Amino acid sequence: MNCAVIGAGAWGTALARVLAENEHGVRLWAHEPEVVEAINARRENVVFLPGAALSSRISASGSFHDAAEGADLVVFAAPSKWLRAIARASATFVAPDATLVVATKGIEGGSLALMTQIVECEVPGRQVVALSGPSFASEVAAGQPTAIVAASVSRDAARRVQEALSSRTLRVYSQSDVVGVELAGALKNVMAVATGIVEGVGLGLNSRAALITRGLAEMTRLGVALGAHQATFAGLAGMGDLILTCTGSLSRNRAVGIDVGRGASLVEALAGKVTVAEGVVTAQSARALARRARVDMPIVDMVNRILFEGYPARSAVTEMMTRELRPEQDP
Repeated sequence: MNCAVIGAGAWGTALARVLAENEHGVRLWAHEPEVVEAINARRENVVFLPGAALSSRISASGSFHDAAEGADLVVFAAPSKWLRAIARASATFVAPDATLVVATKGIEGGSLALMTQIVECEVPGRQVVALSGPSFASEVAAGQPTAIVAASVSRDAARRVQEALSSRTLRVYSQSDVVGVELAGALKNVMAVATGIVEGVGLGLNSRAALITRGLAEMTRLGVALGAHQATFAGLAGMGDLILTCTGSLSRNRAVGIDVGRGASLVEALAGKVTVAEGVVTAQSARALARRARVDMPIVDMVNRILFEGYPARSAVTEMMTRELRPEQDP
């Protein structure tokens, strides 16, 4: 197939690399001219995915026209805060019969829209697939065995993406619960920030295990309230991605949380980081979505208080541990 990847961050570049290794032609759109130049001249994205050799099947461009026109498969991998603008700008050049893949994780501020909803709105009339699961870009690019999930209301579209991306090192499962897959992928980033904060204040593995488990309960509670399937949160997009992002040393969200837990302000924790910590962006919209759905999410609420309201991380731990006692399972 002819494929376009819109967004040349680490994840977009890793997906472009997988598609090229599967013998698809790939045009990769990048916002940064230096990224375009490095990919085309040096066969490497030295800014966002250094060290990963890129096939000659990949060509980079800063033009939406050059990247998207005529593509059978269009992968959106831009940061969540820019996805709507980028999808809108590229829509004119996307073929009417193209399959759209949304590899961005998040909940849009203001509208509280999921990422597939944004793409469906800005590039209407195409089949849309959400791509999520436990996957550090550098490990995917290095050929480390990885399993992810492609979710769509269209079985054919999910299957098309599954076949395009699956390889000896990347296994793609199909799913129909788009809402569950997207919410899980967005909310786990907030939980990873929380886990980093717990680590940053000096707490140990018991505390981390408790937070991950209760975080999963919060994610599931909101998902079910919004029509998702409970089982989705026990799968790759839920538990799988949550464990990876909360424990992995490559997790940007966990790293930000660690710095905040050690006493850094949010501005200080984010300073100098080239890549986006989506959990910070998503925390506020996740809290707003939970309130709109009338779902209790104390961890999400506490992350917001720490990041944006100056609440001391150490005090937060004590407050969370002394909340009113309750059953483990929701009635």
